[in-house]
Amino acid sequence: MNKGTTRLLILALGMTAGHALAGAQKYEPLSASVKTQLSKTVADTAVEAAFADSPVVQAWLSLMSQRLTRFIPDAEYRADFLETVHYEATRAGLDPELVLGLIEVESGFRKYAVSSVAARGYMQVMPFWVDLIGSREQNLFHLRTNLRYGCTILRHYLDIEHGDLFRALGRYNGSLGQAQYPNAVYAAWRKHWTTGVLPASYSPMPRPIRKGS
Repeated sequence: MNKGTTRLLILALGMTAGHALAGAQKYEPLSASVKTQLSKTVADTAVEAAFADSPVVQAWLSLMSQRLTRFIPDAEYRADFLETVHYEATRAGLDPELVLGLIEVESGFRKYAVSSVAARGYMQVMPFWVDLIGSREQNLFHLRTNLRYGCTILRHYLDIEHGDLFRALGRYNGSLGQAQYPNAVYAAWRKHWTTGVLPASYSPMPRPIRKGS
């Protein structure tokens, strides 16, 4: 193998989501009303920065920045990343720390991660979502776009599953009914990111598969 081929191989491996649990959302037909609502949610509007002025948010950003340093060494980009995670997660009604756990499992905090089934970016969003609820100019490798889509999709799955996080995470990963992925997200969330008590309603253990799952 010559040096040029070796470089290309290394690049390709670097672009692939190396986490064994990175999966893929599965296409499911959406009703017109759901599609319209999701399209509005992912509309590419500017992030409101005023929320970051809150002392509580500032303390959270500082703590998470310390924890995230090993994944994202650049301090300026790390701050932008965390502000965007906090904003987009909160906007979708999600715990920002849960989102950090999901990103750790899905992409290992690699912006340009691509899975074997073409899921892209930090939250490993499948490209079909852009055609389904977005617009062609939206780039899933763009930080805010990727997080906007990822948080919107997880919120959508939570709504479908009536708040059952275990099943919603399974849908997100394309492994509904299997425990490995939800438990991995839960473990990352608990060990590396949580600053409080995890919801008692989430049970990190194997679940029986319901009919129709």
